[in-house]
Amino acid sequence: MSARLRVCLPDQKLLDALEPTDGVDFVLWDLTGPAPEGRLDLLVPGYMGKPAALAALEGVDVGLVQSQSIGYDGVADVLPAGCVFANAAGVHETSTAELAVGMMIASQRGIPDFVRNQASGTWDNTQRASLADRRVLLVGYGGVGKAIEARLLPFEAEVTRMGSRTREDDRGTVYGIDSLYEQLPLHEIVVVSVPLSEQTAQLVDAKFLAAMPDDALLVNVARGPVADTDALLAETSSGRLRAALDVTDPEPLPAGHALWTTPGVLITPHVGGASSAMFPRMVRLIRKQIGLLLDGKEPVNVVLR
Repeated sequence: MSARLRVCLPDQKLLDALEPTDGVDFVLWDLTGPAPEGRLDLLVPGYMGKPAALAALEGVDVGLVQSQSIGYDGVADVLPAGCVFANAAGVHETSTAELAVGMMIASQRGIPDFVRNQASGTWDNTQRASLADRRVLLVGYGGVGKAIEARLLPFEAEVTRMGSRTREDDRGTVYGIDSLYEQLPLHEIVVVSVPLSEQTAQLVDAKFLAAMPDDALLVNVARGPVADTDALLAETSSGRLRAALDVTDPEPLPAGHALWTTPGVLITPHVGGASSAMFPRMVRLIRKQIGLLLDGKEPVNVVLR
């Protein structure tokens, strides 16, 4: 490592938030155009950039690449050899959980219908489903799943946790994914927050959806390709299931796509982490990584080497 740490940032906003820092030289580069000369001890790509942009690092002397996202699907395919890659665990979980619970409440209590009724002056006070006392299955029990659980419990929902393998913790059993089809029929709300991988691509397929009980709600805050769009459209357009989707496949969802107008489907445009909580938390993470590197210590959140 150089005597002074060289940190490469994608935009002026991050630069303004981080300067000045003793022992650190900052440079700006958004992975377009020529790379800065010399070694970059820490590089932060832009938020929501495509993994393919990391191909620009080929031939650049980079130590740590600090992503601004939790997910890193597709990164291993393009990350040049020798680069260390860290994700943004700890930055987005709170906001994503906040949105997931908000979508559950909106879908259960009929908020989208009430918004439409307000535009037409329609007074429809028929009873709606609650979130309280509902059985909620969390498919994916990483940082986002745990943050969703922490927010659901005060709403008096009955929460079942499911991870990659069966294990016990202080709240009881975390079921393994091998018990998925035993658990799906028992839950009125299913929340998917798994990372996208070969194992989870198209996890929410026709078989998965068919195992959910009538009028159940699917919430997807994972990645669009975790769900089979055609199967999801078939179940929701028939009225048997409902869905709250922060992610879709394809994404962005085309303007004329049938999901937009399917009754019982609530769509947000991949904004789980896009709240005012993100930027200060991202700045804190970068500062932490800088401090660790200055002290000669290992960075946190490393997911690829």
